[in-house]
Amino acid sequence: MQITSFTIEHLSLPDEDPNWKFAGQAYPTNDACLLTLTAEDGTEGWGYAAAFPHLAATAMGVEGALRRICPALVGQDALAIEANLAHVQAALVGNNPAKAAIDCALHDLKARLLGVPLYELLGGKTTDRIAICRMLGLKTPPEMAERAQRLVDQGYTHLKLKVGGSVREDIERLRAVRRQVGDAVRLVADPNQSYRAKDAIVFAQRAVEFDVDIIEQPVRADDLDGLQEVTRVSSIAIEADESAYCASSTYRLAASRSVNAISLKVPKMGGLRAVQTAARVCEVAHLGCRMGANVGSQLLAAHALHLAAALPNITYACELAEFQKLLNDPFEGLKVEDGFLHVPAGPGVGVVRRAA
Repeated sequence: MQITSFTIEHLSLPDEDPNWKFAGQAYPTNDACLLTLTAEDGTEGWGYAAAFPHLAATAMGVEGALRRICPALVGQDALAIEANLAHVQAALVGNNPAKAAIDCALHDLKARLLGVPLYELLGGKTTDRIAICRMLGLKTPPEMAERAQRLVDQGYTHLKLKVGGSVREDIERLRAVRRQVGDAVRLVADPNQSYRAKDAIVFAQRAVEFDVDIIEQPVRADDLDGLQEVTRVSSIAIEADESAYCASSTYRLAASRSVNAISLKVPKMGGLRAVQTAARVCEVAHLGCRMGANVGSQLLAAHALHLAAALPNITYACELAEFQKLLNDPFEGLKVEDGFLHVPAGPGVGVVRRAA
């Protein structure tokens, strides 16, 4: 069965909160390209290329990469994922979100051709549902506490606070949220690279009071010495996000014992295959790992969900329900209940396009 054609569509999904932001970045809309690969019998496979500037990807750059690479997929065996991805890797340096869209579309297409859920191509599922951690955008302490309560009222028991690089202000954010939601809710703090190592250490020491489980990427992505030092002295688990941008960088972090955990993301790492490899590195290195903020359409979340369900070593709640705060999503089919996202059982990735 050959791939006979491809299409690329622009998507722009506004955030329900136009003022949602994290340290150094604001995304009032989430831009992306939707890639559709079609086989000769008409079966389609979908991939989502998130255009995040902080991942060195713009909408124009992602589209340009896809238009350069995808013509070479036409005429290729739709079932030969590894051979097709080898061509993509040889032809394109960087632009992991574009690579991720191709990887995901190839996996979705093959699963649909075989009539099986995507997780069957990834080793089979280990669970029917994944615990979800929801994110709180960077705001004042009272605003974050109010938003935290709304999420807890919806059944979520894991929350991630975006913090901004000021120890005093960030501790007040933690204090306000913990006071509001009580002791049963699990908390993660994410400075998004906004601290220097010494300040990150102070923040980690003070965050212990509020029973924080994880501090995600406290220092710059390229400050590996600083990251290692924070990890060495912190009693709270330190997780790499921007520093772990592919399977190779995950290996280097594991080998140097620079972190305690890794945030896995499909667009950041370049697709399901790369994320699966990074997760296996975490497994053998005894590092924690989870699906981080795969923010975008339900389509993107569904790809990450199938992989999370197939991995035996996901150690913490995953960030796969941020689609709930985005508008104009062309896909539907995922279901969140009591803070868990359920794995769809239909063929392929298990979501469908909404009726026009």
